[in-house]
Order: sequence, then C-alpha cells, then structure tokens
Amino acid sequence: MPADPIVTFYSGGADDRGRTLEQILAWADDRLESVHDYIQWVFPTIAPSAVNPFAPLVSRNTMKAFAARAELGGALRRSLDRMLSFYGLRRSATAGGVRIEIDETRFAERSVIWLRPGNHNHLRLTRIMQSLAALGLAAEARALQRCLLTDIYEGPGRNRITADTYEFWSDATS
Repeated sequence: MPADPIVTFYSGGADDRGRTLEQILAWADDRLESVHDYIQWVFPTIAPSAVNPFAPLVSRNTMKAFAARAELGGALRRSLDRMLSFYGLRRSATAGGVRIEIDETRFAERSVIWLRPGNHNHLRLTRIMQSLAALGLAAEARALQRCLLTDIYEGPGRNRITADTYEFWSDATS
C-alpha cells in the first residue's frame, strides 16, 4: 500500500510542487495570499478541491495516523496558528479547552485583505474548519467557527460576510 501523501507531507515530506510544510508556514503573508494551491495540502479535507483537483484527500488511514501520532496534530496546530496570524486571529488555551479570537494587534491590518464579501479567504476558512474536524482537532474547528460566526460576523464582519459564507461556516464542523 502506498504511503499516505498527507501523512508524508505532515511528517516532513513535500507536496506535489516540492514544498514542505515548514517552508510554506515560513512564507510571508503576501505569499500566503497570492499562492492558491498550498491550502489543500496544509488543510486537506475529504472532499476534492475545484481549485486544486490533484491535491490529496483525507482518508480513513489519514485520520487514523493523525489520531495515533501526536506530532501530526502538533504540526496541524502550527499550521492553524500560522493561518490565524494571517487573518489577524489567535488561538489560546483556556480552562474549558481552546479559544480563537481577534488579535487586536494584527486584525485591523489583516482584515483589510479578507474581510469583504465574496473573498476567496472565506472558502479557505471553511476548508480549515473542515480539515481540523476531519483530522482530530474538533475543538479547534469549533473554536474557529465560534470566532467567525460570533466575533467576526456579528462584529466587524457585519455586512461584509455573505449569507452563503455564513451558511458554509455554520455547516463546516458538522
């Protein structure tokens, strides 16, 4: 049986373009914004991508590997933290688990990039939640969902998030 490409990538291997996870996570914000084919590797899902149809999909074996190997979940959390910073958000541990919230030091600058109707980053955020849920980080997926639906949609995102995006975000962790 061939090696799972997602597990290989998250274990230090390269994607189909020869990029490692660590290289991608080190990219500047403008590169994360302008390159569109990495997100499917960094946050893989069970559903094919229309943007990158050759990206690997999460399988049962992928899920089992992430459940069995703590270092894979740790790398996924690092990926989440990098993208949260990109969006002007942050993750923190709480007594109740995990919380994702607006990072007041970066949000004003970063939200200009993505907080507008129909922005492609809304789909990326949906993908991130779906990937986290599929790969065993359901608490982080729900924390991001809460942040997007409550902190963003009901706050600075009012009239900047479409009804369709709201629905995608609402359904992303189920």
